[in-house]
Amino acid sequence: MGLRDKRVLVTGADGFIGSHLVEQLVREGCKVRALSCYNSFNNWGWLEDIACKEDVEVVAGDVRDQQCCRHITKGSDVVFHLAALIAIPYSYTAPESYIDTNVKGTLHMCQAALENGVGRVIQVSTSEVYGSARYVPIDEKHPLQPQSPYSASKIGADAVAMSFFHSFDLQVAVARPFNTYGPRQSARAVIPTIITQMAAGRKEIKLGDVTPTRDMNYVTDTCRGLIAIADNEAAAGEVVNIGSNYEISIRDLAETIRQLMGSDADFVFDEQRVRPPVSEVQRLWCDNAKIRSLTGFEPRHSIEEGLRRTIEWFSDPENLKRYKTDIYNV
Repeated sequence: MGLRDKRVLVTGADGFIGSHLVEQLVREGCKVRALSCYNSFNNWGWLEDIACKEDVEVVAGDVRDQQCCRHITKGSDVVFHLAALIAIPYSYTAPESYIDTNVKGTLHMCQAALENGVGRVIQVSTSEVYGSARYVPIDEKHPLQPQSPYSASKIGADAVAMSFFHSFDLQVAVARPFNTYGPRQSARAVIPTIITQMAAGRKEIKLGDVTPTRDMNYVTDTCRGLIAIADNEAAAGEVVNIGSNYEISIRDLAETIRQLMGSDADFVFDEQRVRPPVSEVQRLWCDNAKIRSLTGFEPRHSIEEGLRRTIEWFSDPENLKRYKTDIYNV
């Protein structure tokens, strides 16, 4: 297919992964329209910080509004649908908002894409839909297990998107990234939580359960995987994992960060950071054979290299001051 000169819409473009994806699509030669969630401050989130901002058409709106979705999809060849509520702890507090944004928002985007003749829709999912691994590595046939309201909403969103492929021949692919990290990530995630506390000089680093394992992926690798799926016609109607085929425990991850930062801080248990016992996903390890077979995709960053890049960004005082290191970021 080739994405150069294609008109590409990215929803959730003002977020962590979305802003990196916008940068990468501009480098690919795409004509990018970026959706930023409307706010009265006219703030475009992380899009405010990208060097290629002048090359991007930024629009404000909300995927919960059907008319907005019709408007922003007009003229688009490809849609990357990333707009979602993603914080797991907050989904315990406000589950209805996750259904509205993640499930209904996906429905609105698929309806609008169908009405406006969009050629390809990439529904961006999450490895959280798999729940705790029943077998490893986790391939795309692994059972789906809604262990949090967030994961349930993403299971629903993915099902809605795939139904439009089967029912209406909308060319949808479900891209399912495993845990992504890197510059600009919210402190609700474990890697920024550790790095920002250390960079701020804390001598006690507050963490929750450190026994779960995750398949960690540097953000530009995740974005490369998304683009590779969009650029592959055989991916239509498929669910495709994006991951490294490598797992690391939160304990080992924290120790690696401590070594890379030369810190002597201690790790201390903070009960408020622990999920309800049955809701915790204990193990995620990606089988990436399908994306390698379809597209030739391979991650380019080892965990150590990705962490070094991430530490460097968060340790910059101008970046660190954006984060409230003295509170638990839900």
